[in-house]
Amino acid sequence: EVQLVESGGGLVQAGESLRLSCTASGFSWHEYAIGFFRQAPGKERESIGCFSTYDSSTYYADSVKGRFTISSDKGKNTVYLQMNSPQAEDTAVYYCAMTGGIWLSDYCPDRYEYKYWGQGTQVTVSS
Repeated sequence: EVQLVESGGGLVQAGESLRLSCTASGFSWHEYAIGFFRQAPGKERESIGCFSTYDSSTYYADSVKGRFTISSDKGKNTVYLQMNSPQAEDTAVYYCAMTGGIWLSDYCPDRYEYKYWGQGTQVTVSS
């Protein structure tokens, strides 16, 4: 059974950096996509980026491009979301997710392509 556990959320001041971790268990590091989403109160869940375990490619939504960075530590089965210069509008519950099958495309999967989801971690950015 694949499980994703997120950590690293919390309260930060605008402009302070924060790093979220998504640690996966129960799977082999092959050709999947691991994505990050966020959901603010009253809004739909938004895809903000993804990572390919096949070739370590990363893709970002325009809303976070240039500020957020996805990286990985294969030995720890962990993918990170580095949040630099967060602003109040980045306040949300952040989720990571993994596709249920092989993903080799050069863009992020639609949210319905993800089969496994983490529990979410709250990020609050105070201005």
